[in-house]
Amino acid sequence: MIYRFRIILDAKEDILRDIEIEGSATLEDFHYAIAQSFGFGGREMASFYKTNQAWEQGEEIPLLDMDEGIEPMGQASVDSIFNAENHHLIYVYDFLALWTFFVELMEIGEQEPSTLYPNLIFAQGEVPEEAPQKDFLSEKNNSDANDYLSEDNLGGDEYEDTDFY
Repeated sequence: MIYRFRIILDAKEDILRDIEIEGSATLEDFHYAIAQSFGFGGREMASFYKTNQAWEQGEEIPLLDMDEGIEPMGQASVDSIFNAENHHLIYVYDFLALWTFFVELMEIGEQEPSTLYPNLIFAQGEVPEEAPQKDFLSEKNNSDANDYLSEDNLGGDEYEDTDFY
């Protein structure tokens, strides 16, 4: 069976790719297909995260085996992760830049004999030079952070006598 996915970059602009991949392919294969479709080399660390319909991040599926009893991408097949209850994953590429993507299963279909998989079937939007910035503060904590970051707290006068610049 062929699994058709829509992968959406977490950005204000509509930047997405639709990819077909065999159900027997590993999540590691899927990782490389996603990375390549967005113009990345695939050399950075990455993880998939199980999620629900509200996109709440759950259990990690890492690229590498971390010896923590968690199945890495190379040991999990696409068809073992996506089923009737689970149609979504979050994909994070490059833990320093935090490129974040929403992965949604669109449909399951039959394999075309003349098609090589994985297969990029649709692309929309240009990938920016840098990963879109994330606001990791909740609305509840946002006002506290803004209060702390006021000019009174950022003056730096208390550090004038140090050798730091």
